Amino acid sequence: MAENETNSQSDFMIEKIKERPINKRKLILRTLTTVLLAIIFGLVACFTFLALEPVLSRWMNPKEELPKVYFPEEKEEMSPEEMLSENIPSNESGNDMDPDSTVLEEDTIQDILGRVNLDIGSYRQLYSALNEYTRTSLQKSVVTLTGISSRVDWLNDISESTNRSSGVIIANNTKELLILTDYKPLERADKIKVTFYNGVETFAEFRRKDPTTGLAVVTIPLEVLEEQAPDLLENNIRLATMGSSGYSALLGAPVIAIGSPMGSSGSVGYGMITSISGQASEADVNYRILQTDIIGSPNASGVLFNLSGEYIGIITNDHSLPGMDNQITAYGISDLSKRMEKLSNDEPFAYAGIVGTSVSLGAHEELNVPYGAYVKEVKMNSPAMRAGIRQGDVITELDDHLIGTYSDYTLFLSLQEPNTVVTVRVMRQVHNEYKEMKLELTLGELN
Repeated sequence: MAENETNSQSDFMIEKIKERPINKRKLILRTLTTVLLAIIFGLVACFTFLALEPVLSRWMNPKEELPKVYFPEEKEEMSPEEMLSENIPSNESGNDMDPDSTVLEEDTIQDILGRVNLDIGSYRQLYSALNEYTRTSLQKSVVTLTGISSRVDWLNDISESTNRSSGVIIANNTKELLILTDYKPLERADKIKVTFYNGVETFAEFRRKDPTTGLAVVTIPLEVLEEQAPDLLENNIRLATMGSSGYSALLGAPVIAIGSPMGSSGSVGYGMITSISGQASEADVNYRILQTDIIGSPNASGVLFNLSGEYIGIITNDHSLPGMDNQITAYGISDLSKRMEKLSNDEPFAYAGIVGTSVSLGAHEELNVPYGAYVKEVKMNSPAMRAGIRQGDVITELDDHLIGTYSDYTLFLSLQEPNTVVTVRVMRQVHNEYKEMKLELTLGELN
């Protein structure tokens, strides 16, 4: 009996602990949830860092504001009568000639020409003087830019290719040297090497490009130049002086093409301006094209200087007159000055998308077209098209600024920033008469 009780108690005390069954589904869900939360946390941390990093960097390392660069505005053009009155000599009696007379007598012309005696020696002396002036003065303002591109072929061999362009030193903002150049040959370059006229070499960085003209400004820190060539800044380079391309008297004026007008660096061409009537019409701007009689290369680049040492044009290959493909042409510098300021100060270009011209006196008097900026074309999908501006409209006012010519329009636009909302007053022809309309134009950014 006692034995049976002992066995019963032993059976009662023996317990078997069973392991809880694993719910694989819940385990997988928990694991996936943990991984997903980790990914979300990582993404949030990443985006937060990217958003705050520039702010923190600017706060901890404030960037020094670069001084602004400005270029002189175009001087008022002197009338032909004023130029003649300055240059016509007094008559024999000592009395001044009639200021209203703008015609030289034939005897006077012959007398002036008779005083000029030229021979072969004179021409030799003339070109020798031009060469000396170019070499000792003008070439100090011009540099050669070499775009260096590295490529790795299928054998892992590295090869380098180079393209060249010429540039002109346009400004010194106390921190950097600024150079204006044609960026198209340098666009795909990994590095841009600058060679000064005396052989000193250094590297530059793009500041900003202008897709309308193909021009750009590149910069070189002054401290780099001072380390590499201490004497360069003081004695061996010269900031180019901007001249004017807006004078009608420019026609026939002697000029010097420097840079690579003949296709090779350091080449020079002498000649004169043969035409100033050419014009390049682009969206929101018109450029005067200066044509010369200098025969150059289809790949010419460089600068046109007058004999006062001022640069008056930037050589371009895109706007030669028909039948004159090899003659050097240049953008008139006066039409580029505001764009050069934007490029130098790294400011974006406002964009409306209007190709236009000024209303002529004949169109105003004969067709009753109001004075203003006449819209010849509106670019597709441009801010102007979205605002409702049409071909044939005449813009007469922008934000209470009277617009009498297309130049007034381009000047106003050059002073604006992208995303600015402008109130535009246009005159639109409706049934043989012009009616006034007001439109809202939100400017875009030129890319």
